Amino acid sequence: MSWNNQGGGPWQSKGQGPWGQGPGGSPPGDLEEAVRRIQEALRGLLPGGVGGSGRGFLLFALAAFILWFAWGFFYTVQPNEVGINLVFGRFTGKTTAGLNWNWPWPIGSVIKAPVGDQQITEVGYRGDSASEILAENQMLTGDQNIVNVKFRVIWQIDNQNPEYFVFNILHPQETVKAVAESTMREVVGLKTIDGILTTDRKSIEPDVQNRMQKVLDTYQAGVLVKQVQLQPVDAPQQVLTAYRDVTAAQQDQQRAVNEAETYANRVVPEAEGDASRIRAEANAYREQTVAEAKGQTSRFNQIYEQYKIAPGVTRERMYLETMERVLAGMSKTVIDSSAVNAPVPYIALDAVQQRPAGAAK
Repeated sequence: MSWNNQGGGPWQSKGQGPWGQGPGGSPPGDLEEAVRRIQEALRGLLPGGVGGSGRGFLLFALAAFILWFAWGFFYTVQPNEVGINLVFGRFTGKTTAGLNWNWPWPIGSVIKAPVGDQQITEVGYRGDSASEILAENQMLTGDQNIVNVKFRVIWQIDNQNPEYFVFNILHPQETVKAVAESTMREVVGLKTIDGILTTDRKSIEPDVQNRMQKVLDTYQAGVLVKQVQLQPVDAPQQVLTAYRDVTAAQQDQQRAVNEAETYANRVVPEAEGDASRIRAEANAYREQTVAEAKGQTSRFNQIYEQYKIAPGVTRERMYLETMERVLAGMSKTVIDSSAVNAPVPYIALDAVQQRPAGAAK
């Protein structure tokens, strides 16, 4: 049973305190000697000494408490940091840049998280692209080929939840590296080796970044993935030459396709323009022909109406107009229908009239 249930403890039955002294008395033995030594030390440090053992001890304790309180009460957080306050090891809040306060040790403590610093995690190589780590960069593609993938991840502590980073992850660098490597293997497993070596490189980086962020958010890791940067991606050294030849052939194919598309883009508009011009000319010719036919039909109908009124006169007129049109550009020959043997000669006055004046002689 506790001493409270025993009427103040087992020593009170004898009228003594917890150190063997009477109620309200001073502790005996070693404790008294320790207090005496502390008083002597204070007399040497403080001017005029300290009067009375109890008062000196209280002054010493008060001075120590003030020094302890002032030493741990205020702290400074840099612009790239966030302060995480702990009281008895429990998270109590965050502080921003500037002068802040928290309980001093051993009651409170502060962890400063560098949320503004960017961290770099390299996978498949260290330092430069030449130093490869095959255990990390050899990955299997979706078409059952092996490809060497080297990349790096740029990340930083989430300034909204830095306590996640401090309390939820034991080894942050190793965790980010493991998530990055597993995510890259997952994405590479969905691609073909031809796509990875040529056209799919730009789509792999944001895909890996988004997948990494989702996994780290599931872990509540307090990490923001800023960028994923692929380094040179190649086939294994044993087949590297063959794959480079394939890549060169694919580039030649793409160049030929681009040239063909350029030629088509140039020729097709020209052909369409020619076709449009021909159609326009055909439409114009059709309209002209139809209009002429309609005009001739209207003229024929008018002549026919006159012919019905005076057939003889109309026939004579049509004959004369036709002969005039036929013989208009011909040299004229006069023939006497009554002559039997030969035509009657005549003087061609029209030819004489057409000669120049100097050639008349």
